[in-house]
Amino acid sequence: MKNFLIPMLSALVLLSGCAVTEESAKPDAEAAAAEPAPMVNDYPTRDRVDYVLECVAKHGGLTYISQYACGCKIDKIAEKLSFAEYEAARTFSQMQKTAGEAGAAFRDPKQSKDLRSRLKEAEAEAEKACFVK
Repeated sequence: MKNFLIPMLSALVLLSGCAVTEESAKPDAEAAAAEPAPMVNDYPTRDRVDYVLECVAKHGGLTYISQYACGCKIDKIAEKLSFAEYEAARTFSQMQKTAGEAGAAFRDPKQSKDLRSRLKEAEAEAEKACFVK
């Protein structure tokens, strides 16, 4: 009986599969083509890892809690800023420390100030959300 049931169940599973005709697939394909997919994760893995490693170092070294919290933190920042904004804000933040006129191009423009403050706010909110005090 056992030898008979396995082939029958296999055949039943194969026969009960979902058949898709060209007509039934067309509306879904058209809808998918009409609406662009939202950009859920546009941060490259390398940049996420760099951020997590820097964050872990600032929070006392590698532990499960710091690693998890720092991963959470970059995810929260990614919800607030696109990668282009994040990258520009990080560049402005790092380069503003350049002394003299060379650093003025990174310190003084309104865009620099706006992006740096948005990144700082996003990091502060993420810190509160991800780290248990």
